[in-house]
Amino acid sequence: MPVGAHEVEVFARARPRLEAIAYRLLGSASDAEDAVQDTFLRWQSADRELVETPEAWLTKVLTNLCLNRLTSARARRETYVGQWLPEPVFAGDRMLGPSDTAEQRESVSIAMLTLMERLSAKERAVYVLREAFGYAHAEIAEVLDLTEANCQQIHRRAKQHLAADRRRVPVDAAAARKIVEEFLAAALSGRTDLLVKMLTDDAVSIGDGGGVLFSLPRPVTGAVRVARFLRGLFEPSDAKWALIGGRPVLHAAVANGVPALVLLVGDRVAGIVSLDVTTDGIAAVHAQVNPGKLGRAARQWSAAGHGEPLAGTW
Repeated sequence: MPVGAHEVEVFARARPRLEAIAYRLLGSASDAEDAVQDTFLRWQSADRELVETPEAWLTKVLTNLCLNRLTSARARRETYVGQWLPEPVFAGDRMLGPSDTAEQRESVSIAMLTLMERLSAKERAVYVLREAFGYAHAEIAEVLDLTEANCQQIHRRAKQHLAADRRRVPVDAAAARKIVEEFLAAALSGRTDLLVKMLTDDAVSIGDGGGVLFSLPRPVTGAVRVARFLRGLFEPSDAKWALIGGRPVLHAAVANGVPALVLLVGDRVAGIVSLDVTTDGIAAVHAQVNPGKLGRAARQWSAAGHGEPLAGTW
């Protein structure tokens, strides 16, 4: 069925919300883009005269496409080399979606996206639609072909699974730069005690190289162990720089709502180190260096202004 200008406009208005839902469900910007494109193809071929509420129809199609992708993605992750982390995106990316409430901001942090991997596909969908987008249980039940009572049960169960997560400190660009500068100064100082002071007792460090770049097969846990690991990681080394293609220039940014250290080699984003800052200190250091998960962030970085490099040199 041919798509007219009005139908294209209807989808264009819905696209930012669809991208934001898909990103939270999949933890991958590239997979989210594909899911939204597949939704448009379904919209093109649908009998749109029978669609009473386009927003609800598009949400249902997208969510179910994402549920199918989650199933296959989890099968792929069983053979993933090293540790898996979500794909980071910078502040201002429409995939981050609404950020008016603490729940909306929490739902897109790297820590929460990683934590949501422990949920079943339906638990994740119910949690995202309810917490991040404010859908009523009756609406979510319609999207997922559930009863409203079942939807409420799934939502309670999902919240219980995620209850141990701690509140993060909201940051703007200026605050993020200050935090990243302090972290970098401590990491480059060679002094473990300075890093320990910035970390929570149960801090964790996770790196994702995707088998392309080396990363540890398991997280490093505990403030002292993480501090020692970071001290070694940030020791200057031609061998380390060779792995990422050259000596990086370091910038501060906000990615997924948290302070981030951006590694640039030439004009290429070679890595994004996200700092999960809580009221107790830095609870997690997430290092994404898998080139396959830096594409959207790299395009966004190239298209936007990003200030001066950090004074610290690695």
